[in-house]
Amino acid sequence: MKTYGFGIIGCGMISDFHSAAIDELDNGKLVAVSSRNPENARRVADRYNVDWYTDYNEMLKRDDLDIVNICTPSGAHKEPAVAAAEAGKHVIVEKPLEITLERCDAIIDACDKAGVTLCAIFPSRFSDCNQLVKKTIDSGRFGKLVLGDAYVKWYRTQEYYDSGGWRGTWELDGGGALMNQSIHAIDTLQWFMGPVKSVQAFCDTMTHERIEVEDVAVAALRFENGAFGVIEGTTSAYPGLLKKLEISGFNGTVILEEVDILRWEFDPEIPEDEEIRKRFAQRKSGGGGASDPRAISHENHRRQMTDMLQALDENRAPLVEGREGRKAVEIILAIYKSSREGKLVNLPL
Repeated sequence: MKTYGFGIIGCGMISDFHSAAIDELDNGKLVAVSSRNPENARRVADRYNVDWYTDYNEMLKRDDLDIVNICTPSGAHKEPAVAAAEAGKHVIVEKPLEITLERCDAIIDACDKAGVTLCAIFPSRFSDCNQLVKKTIDSGRFGKLVLGDAYVKWYRTQEYYDSGGWRGTWELDGGGALMNQSIHAIDTLQWFMGPVKSVQAFCDTMTHERIEVEDVAVAALRFENGAFGVIEGTTSAYPGLLKKLEISGFNGTVILEEVDILRWEFDPEIPEDEEIRKRFAQRKSGGGGASDPRAISHENHRRQMTDMLQALDENRAPLVEGREGRKAVEIILAIYKSSREGKLVNLPL
């Protein structure tokens, strides 16, 4: 079995989850990290006893580097991702893929041109409960889907936004409660329900100071399959609640709260349903990042990176390749456009 060498570009908070996930891979190992901030680079490098750089272009020259994880601020993903692709390295990009469709497409095109694999990080897709719901939707048990809703009522202090110059800016954060926090739920929702056809939305900055972006947003959706939906996202809801997804069809409803299933009801019932209710009603969810961005597990990052390595071994696309990662960004940008222009917005943009 081939062992893949990983490098990380960007050594802020999210790199801790990537490095911990890489460290647990059977056939992957961290070989180098890069950050413009020498202290951040040294901090991660010392933990894993690897080399560190302040210029990622120097790191990209390494022959033992197969995969590069992009962990820079959201609006600074394109340049290192394109450079990694042009250096012949496979690319994993933390969410969002980028903050505009043009920048997303530049990453996708660079990887296509270089013949390398691109993976967009959406670890929520790899939780046991979400995998089960997706399989159940695809089996047809829900009947005709009628409603798909995502609620992300989180809380971030003013200090959170003040702690990094890029937070809360259009240039580098690309948005607020939707683009940064709610994007995981939005991606999972569209993965469950299928493509979004149109959105009507409201976004505002209600409680935080010195930020350019929304801290409260509500959107009504129409999916291509005819179903309706709602997205609510905020970083202003004290004390911060666990994210919820609700999927309803003519023959069934499922309500998810992080990795717990609150309701699992179908007509007709099958013997496995009671077992599923018991298995996923153990209240296993922790904070889920609701009030503390560090209060998440790296387990699903590990699962997603494992899929990436299997995809390379099997010469297939990873489960969340670049074009999949682009979808949630487009939905969020449509919501921003609808709020800004005060009208219904159709997709694709």
